[in-house]
Amino acid sequence: MPSRGLRLGYKLSAEQFGPTELVELAVAAEERGFDTAAISDRLQPFRHSGGHAPFSFAVLAAACERTRRIALGTSVVTPTFRYHPGVVAQAMGTLGCLAPGRVWLGVGTGEAVNEVPLTLRWPDSKERYARLKEAVELIRRLWSEQRVTFDGVFYHTRNATIYDRPATPIPLYVAASGPSAARLAGRVGDGLICTSGKSMALYAETLIPNARAAAQQASRDPDVLELTIEMKVSFHPDGRLALADTRNWAELALSAEEKMDVDDPMEMERLADALSTETVASRWIVSADADEHVERIRPYIDLGFRHLIFHAPGPDQAGFLKLYSENVLPRLRRLAG
Repeated sequence: MPSRGLRLGYKLSAEQFGPTELVELAVAAEERGFDTAAISDRLQPFRHSGGHAPFSFAVLAAACERTRRIALGTSVVTPTFRYHPGVVAQAMGTLGCLAPGRVWLGVGTGEAVNEVPLTLRWPDSKERYARLKEAVELIRRLWSEQRVTFDGVFYHTRNATIYDRPATPIPLYVAASGPSAARLAGRVGDGLICTSGKSMALYAETLIPNARAAAQQASRDPDVLELTIEMKVSFHPDGRLALADTRNWAELALSAEEKMDVDDPMEMERLADALSTETVASRWIVSADADEHVERIRPYIDLGFRHLIFHAPGPDQAGFLKLYSENVLPRLRRLAG
């Protein structure tokens, strides 16, 4: 059954656009009826040529001031290397004061391309997960307590206080591509974030069941978890253009093993450019017909995802927002009842 409270969002691609344009796109998304907008957080883009990587918290602050309704968040920040968890807690506390009830924090374990240039050592996945788990615990405490003294394996504080934080708690979502992170989301998160374009079995048999089971084991109601997914979509009445636009994000067709430890945007670009258009497009829902497009999105809603963030690959994002708001969003809202 379609999930209750469906929220339809828009991805602000910090890898592809500069700060001014991202703020204008957030405003346009609100005007076009999107419920949310999520920005990526990067030090470096996947692609060196024509790439961007503005500071996400600054862009969100500007977007908070330029909008009135739309919810804004990160998808996702790595609160473990470039940023101390306390800095992330402070940044989000400030944003929560600027836009009460309208911001959320999405966190993940990170990628080498963003962290290695400012970090001497890139640890294995086990340590990256352990760091994230500890960081989430510390951020939660800093948002809810005064004078926090924390002694973890990786992070330490002494009588730390976040003085500016909103009365309304800030939701925290954990990005997951495997069972461990999904369980973390269920135990301590307000929701789970993942991306489309992978095997449906991953969502149905691994991510969602692990998150829900972990919530139950932690004596939490699994039904309150917000299941969030970034939907990779390329929609245009000209199907050839919709297909060609996916090449702007060829890097997403690289496997996690191929790109996780690559720390140079020029090398990432080289690897991606070697892929065929068919391989690249296979990670996207590429459509010229709105009804067919919605039918390809429907299985994710049927699984229980109730926050869909649409990521479009083309350069004409204003055109995408117009097309999607007129042709796709109404159909999805009818589908959700």
